[in-house]
Amino acid sequence: MPPNDTRGSTGDATGLRLGAIAGTLRACAAVSLSEPEIRGLAGLVRPGDVCFDIGAAYGMYTFPLAALVGESGAVHSFEPLPLPFRILDQGRRASGARHVHTHNAALGPKGGKQRLTLPYRFGLPIHGWAYLRSGLQRPGRPISFSSERVLDTEVHTVDEVVDRWGIGRVRFMKIDVEGFEQAVLAGAARTLERDRPALLLEVEDRHLDKYGTTSAEVADALAGHGYTMSAWRRGRWTRVPAVTTARRNYLFTAADSP
Repeated sequence: MPPNDTRGSTGDATGLRLGAIAGTLRACAAVSLSEPEIRGLAGLVRPGDVCFDIGAAYGMYTFPLAALVGESGAVHSFEPLPLPFRILDQGRRASGARHVHTHNAALGPKGGKQRLTLPYRFGLPIHGWAYLRSGLQRPGRPISFSSERVLDTEVHTVDEVVDRWGIGRVRFMKIDVEGFEQAVLAGAARTLERDRPALLLEVEDRHLDKYGTTSAEVADALAGHGYTMSAWRRGRWTRVPAVTTARRNYLFTAADSP
């Protein structure tokens, strides 16, 4: 895992650039051009926090999180696909945010090399539908006029990354990995027990089904570990009793979070 060198201070100019990028993404969220939950991040993290963006894609969450935690905090962003990772890292370089650590890797229940399926449609890669093949029980959803490419990718666990970087506490994790969310949480068992971070998960049966699980099972497992579930509604986080098809992202928080 070759992360970028992030030593040093961001400085005023970097803060302005990062603030402009984050502000643009929040404005897009306000008019539904990006995920609305971005607007709720300010209530979840504060300066100095460490956050993980797992399945970071182009950095939709990375840069708003980086602006919120500031140079005294850190954001670790994980993206296994080559093109989205290059764009993510170019954004990090353009912002000058040295407290953003970009990792060209996936996270899962154990480390090692794994295979990743990248679907194509009309000759174009559909990065948002890529998925890891480890633990796959059913094929991904069919795509008309499609083909696929299989890539090898590095996979680490959250616990391994925490140990390697000597992270004292993880405050927040966003996980959007096309149904592989429970596998990522399995590799974060020690971190979840120690830090009780807030978790923003994509929870959709159409993706989870590939790995033989359901949205209700994901929510129930986290409830069993003392997490409650909320959704972003009308500009605030609101407790909800169950996952529905009305939204795909859910926030899980622990009452005993330090």
